[in-house]
Amino acid sequence: MITLLYILAGAVILWVLRVYWPVPWLRYVQGHEWLDAARNNLNMKILDVRDAFDYQERHFPGSINISLGRLPYVWHQELSTRDDVLILSASRYQSNKAARILHKRGFRQLHAIRGNFLQLTCKEENKNGSEFIEHGYNH
Repeated sequence: MITLLYILAGAVILWVLRVYWPVPWLRYVQGHEWLDAARNNLNMKILDVRDAFDYQERHFPGSINISLGRLPYVWHQELSTRDDVLILSASRYQSNKAARILHKRGFRQLHAIRGNFLQLTCKEENKNGSEFIEHGYNH
């Protein structure tokens, strides 16, 4: 019985380490740098890994929406391993998971926003000359 508890505790610890351990091939950029990086690199694709409902509610124009659960199966329809990919997500966990999935498939230029990209202020959005597309869904 105690052995089973140790095995279970070890599995939980390994899972926590896997989820929160830094991903060495994922480069984080600051919120104000990400638009410039995307504009200056023609091969950069902006990948939004949130659910379709969240994407429809508010998203960055030109971004590709492939939810995290579908990413391992449909990434090749929109992305190429030669592309630089900027990952937009609701959390660091989602960014790390998306980066691990894409790295296993051969992607080497992976970037993510440090923090939540949706928390950009309207001032920053207008300053950069781009606006998020918002739909009026009420929760």
